[in-house]
Amino acid sequence: MHNETMTPRERVLRALNHEEPDRVPIDLGGNQTGIHKFAYLDLLKHLGIKDELEIMDPVQQLAQPCEAVLERLRVDTRYVAAGAASGWTGGIVQNERGGRPWHDLTDEFGVTWSMPDDQPLYMDISHHPLANATIDDLRDYPFPKGDDPGRFAGLRDQALALKKDTPYAVVSGISGVVYEICWYMRGLERWLCDLMADREFCEALIDQTLRFWMDWFGVFLDEVGDVVDVIMIGDDLAGQQGPIFDPGLYRSIVKPRHKQLVQFIKSRTQAKIWYHTCGACATYIPDLLDNGIDALNPVQIGAAGMAPADLKAQFGKQLTFWGGGIDAQHVLPSATPDEVRGHVRRHIETWKPGGGYVFNNVHNIQAGVPPENVVALYDAAHEFGFYD
Repeated sequence: MHNETMTPRERVLRALNHEEPDRVPIDLGGNQTGIHKFAYLDLLKHLGIKDELEIMDPVQQLAQPCEAVLERLRVDTRYVAAGAASGWTGGIVQNERGGRPWHDLTDEFGVTWSMPDDQPLYMDISHHPLANATIDDLRDYPFPKGDDPGRFAGLRDQALALKKDTPYAVVSGISGVVYEICWYMRGLERWLCDLMADREFCEALIDQTLRFWMDWFGVFLDEVGDVVDVIMIGDDLAGQQGPIFDPGLYRSIVKPRHKQLVQFIKSRTQAKIWYHTCGACATYIPDLLDNGIDALNPVQIGAAGMAPADLKAQFGKQLTFWGGGIDAQHVLPSATPDEVRGHVRRHIETWKPGGGYVFNNVHNIQAGVPPENVVALYDAAHEFGFYD
């Protein structure tokens, strides 16, 4: 039987500094490390915990885990997030299309996300506001203001309460989505064609999203740059088999903007930065390190070229892996609890030597994952995460 000898915050920071803590830190509750509302409701029933369902991410339909659940699963992180601009009047509205009620959410960038009422799993994009735009149209488009003070009202008090009154590592909500917002606004197929055929348009649009996030971080870091321990940013760059688009285009168009943002953040805070990209992203890890990131999430171990032993051997001294605890597609939803336990044990023994590892599922726990498997996932992470 092992005893914990560190606070959760000490544990997380030690791991991020590539030193061995008392045990591997455990994470749950962020936009990329969360739990779907249906899985959460099943988990509450299984654990006998009472909680009112609160949606913390409407697009992904993620629940806000209550403190009782986080404590039961021995989670070492707590999240703090900025809000919307003070003048934003958006929200979910119900409309009818094709005889079906739909829930529609139009975000600050003018992108509409929709979900059918009779299949309320996720929101998908139903309107790309720049689908037919020209580069001239971008000059007049009402892009949101990243530095709107309403976004950050009460943020410092919330972050300080976590820092001073709890022992947990303080982690930011997702931010810095420089690249993906472009295709949200344009449409993925059109955007991928633009990358090859209309570089001027792509650079003009990505400069707008970069400006938004530079302005956003200017205020965010003024407010809580001295309080947060970890800042999460990210853009998906890869699919199951490899990069979504030509890595040469990433390096010439996207990477310089990513690096500018990361270096700006690092000039203003001591917080560690983790970068989120799904998929087979190993080819991009040297670029991400060059940009200045400290950790990679979600470490999709079921994708091509993402074997834990290979990644740990090649990049483990430079990069913290945040995730990669189990194959979330093929194992977690369908295995027995004992099988889940075995998979976690094998992976965690690969990841944990020398620090540089924070445990989480690969991305969010999805609807339909048995609650017994969720408990087995986190109990195994705690049991097998201790260092000798």
